[in-house]
Amino acid sequence: MDIKSHTFDRLRKVFSGSLDVVEYAGLMVIAIATTIAMCQEAMVMVEARRVTLSDLLLMFLYLEVLAMIGQYVKSGQLPVRFPLYIGMVALARYLILDIKDMTEWRMLAITAAIFLLTVSVLAIRYGHVRYPYREDAEKDPGKAYVRE
Repeated sequence: MDIKSHTFDRLRKVFSGSLDVVEYAGLMVIAIATTIAMCQEAMVMVEARRVTLSDLLLMFLYLEVLAMIGQYVKSGQLPVRFPLYIGMVALARYLILDIKDMTEWRMLAITAAIFLLTVSVLAIRYGHVRYPYREDAEKDPGKAYVRE
């Protein structure tokens, strides 16, 4: 039983280490691709000698992706808020780009989606402050936490 347990532990360490390598390689590819796309967009703005709100929102999307990668590398965790922010900005950009071709109902649906994402971020933030995770409670024993 001890030999099986030892072998299983070694396999788990190798598997975990391999997953970490693949994970960081994927993050590196995403970071490089995002940086390249950001540079390409900057070149488009320079060539056009014009910057629009749509361009700025696209650059903000790129920065949010890079910030999300940075947060994941620093903490090993990805806050759910980051993809929600990206979704809000992406929907706002879509609304700005295609507003002339949209029906009133489509505009209302997109703004409602942005509003729902905003409410989601607020609910997550409230929940995190009001009911922090056990790890957060251990860092700050004065805060209450929900028992499992």
